[in-house]
Amino acid sequence: MQNDDRSAKYEQNSLTLAGAVAMGTGVMIGAGIFALTGQIAQFAGPWFPLAFLVAAIISGFSAYTYIKVSNRYPSAGGIAMILNKAYGPVAVTGGSALLMALSMIINESLVARTFATYTLQLFPGDTPSVLIPLLAVGLIVFAFIVNAAGNRFVGGLSKVAAVVKIGGILVFAIVALAAAGFSFEPATGDEPARAGSIGGFLAGVALAILAYKGFTTITNSGSELKNPHRNVGRAIIIALAICLVVYMLVAWAVGSTLSIEEIIAARDYSLAEAARPAVGDLGVQFTVALAIIATASGVIASIFAVSRMIAMLTDMKLVPHKHFGMPGDIQKHTLVYTVVAAGVLAAFFDLGRIASMGAIFYLVMDIIIHWGVLRRMREEVDANPVILVSAIILDAVALIAFIVMKALNDPLIIVISLGGIVAIFAFESWFLRRAGGSEADDGETEADAQ
Repeated sequence: MQNDDRSAKYEQNSLTLAGAVAMGTGVMIGAGIFALTGQIAQFAGPWFPLAFLVAAIISGFSAYTYIKVSNRYPSAGGIAMILNKAYGPVAVTGGSALLMALSMIINESLVARTFATYTLQLFPGDTPSVLIPLLAVGLIVFAFIVNAAGNRFVGGLSKVAAVVKIGGILVFAIVALAAAGFSFEPATGDEPARAGSIGGFLAGVALAILAYKGFTTITNSGSELKNPHRNVGRAIIIALAICLVVYMLVAWAVGSTLSIEEIIAARDYSLAEAARPAVGDLGVQFTVALAIIATASGVIASIFAVSRMIAMLTDMKLVPHKHFGMPGDIQKHTLVYTVVAAGVLAAFFDLGRIASMGAIFYLVMDIIIHWGVLRRMREEVDANPVILVSAIILDAVALIAFIVMKALNDPLIIVISLGGIVAIFAFESWFLRRAGGSEADDGETEADAQ
């Protein structure tokens, strides 16, 4: 009899601690520096470097929850596993996990479009706007091919890319700061009235949290990481620390070189523009090369993580799945679905709106995770309730400030994001009721047959 088992397969011990750190930093640095620096400066004004610092502190509180649960229950599902342990196989679990998956897919499309905008800086003069979605989708297809090659190839590529881009970005930061005389003072220029407000700063912090949320991809590798009970937490801490240092240096370098008006005007490629005053066109070319490496490796690492999380949701019967005639196991299929969804978003949404949706989805999901662990798992995983409550409050403050600020200048994206959240949970509730009814009918049929 032919074996038709298509459940997801995971290669145990196929990822090292260094590989997990490289994967986490790959996702974080790709989105955090190249994609979000200009967007954050638009909200936080001259204080945008501090927005990265405050976001790191909030992410540290969030990471505490993920580390506590993942160290005890390492899993390829990561977030899906945490939600299932906290709430059980219910709509809250499936809906929240889908919010995270969609947030990660949104991040992939954000980084892919950033790849396109930086790449086009190599070509002087006006370029057709259609090239941005074309290049973005092309990168996503390339990331699919790399992921199809297997875990070891992805891990090895992530390590090389991490060393190259972190080293290169640090060189950029030091050169730019040296050109500014290591003053750490903002470049001169008139600041927009709203940019310096507390609400604007907190909204910038909410976006900056996206620059760190890539640490959650490490939790999705628990089934494949060597010594996962120790290394999941260690990888998260190391990755967050590396990214904090890199972000602060680069944010100060950009802020010391360009005025806020200049950063906002070049918000989709602000690092390339910041390199120009320091070392001219050569600096721009160097920065663009770094951006290409960083964004490409970020998309590859993110697709690796989200496809595994969706595969875990499928194995847990929390989301529907169809093979559509494709060969291979579910993990291969979810890789295809992830790439298709990211490609569609990259083709039709601009950077600002993509980032806004990702921030809202992620923060809502993060609050739900902390609440579930606080109410139902804190003793089981030996978690400090004060830290859990603090994480909820910090997330909520950032989320509310961001929604208020975006509602003032782009209310449509708030409507789309909140409507999307309602639709996701409604779909999950319908699917689980339908799946439960189908299982009951199958049980009655088997009983009748006997």
